Amino acid sequence: MKILLVGASGTLGGAVRTALAGRGHDMITVGRTGGDVVCDITDPEAVGRLYERVAGGSGLDAVVCAAGDAVFKPLGELTADDVAASFRGKALSQIELVRQGSRHLSPAGSFTLISGVLTQEPILAGAAASAANGAVEAFVRAAAIELPPQRINAVSPTVVTESLDAYGAFFPGMESVPLSRVANAYVRSVEGRQTGRIYEVA
Repeated sequence: MKILLVGASGTLGGAVRTALAGRGHDMITVGRTGGDVVCDITDPEAVGRLYERVAGGSGLDAVVCAAGDAVFKPLGELTADDVAASFRGKALSQIELVRQGSRHLSPAGSFTLISGVLTQEPILAGAAASAANGAVEAFVRAAAIELPPQRINAVSPTVVTESLDAYGAFFPGMESVPLSRVANAYVRSVEGRQTGRIYEVA
């Protein structure tokens, strides 16, 4: 398959790239500062240029996203700009990948987005991230009834073991998962036939 991977330079994106490339897929990597193509997916016009550049005449077989930013602040300190930035960085950017990408995707192609455990397991200072994650999951379920024969799913991981040094303090008492398990969920979404699913990895 010809797969567009957004967020390939991140910790999770690197693991997803390794897993999918290892299964023989042709990967086109996208990042904000590096990759085969540099693109800020929070800019809808940049997303349009991205698809025009990479899809070509043959189109894409899958679009995979392992990127998303949100603001972490106590609720009382969150500003309207913080909330907007969280939705733009995690939800609106991924919705735009699907909205514009469906016409560049093969009829049997798929989208795999990223949400996260905070949808079900909120943490202190994570209200904006939880809301954005929930928006992604609601969009996946809604888009799944309009996209067929194209498919759409999301992967919802808890904190990964390889990132505990950086983020473990935000998830007290929660079990971590290895990156390989999260990457396998992406493989399941890309190579499987299910749609409208949220693959929780916890």
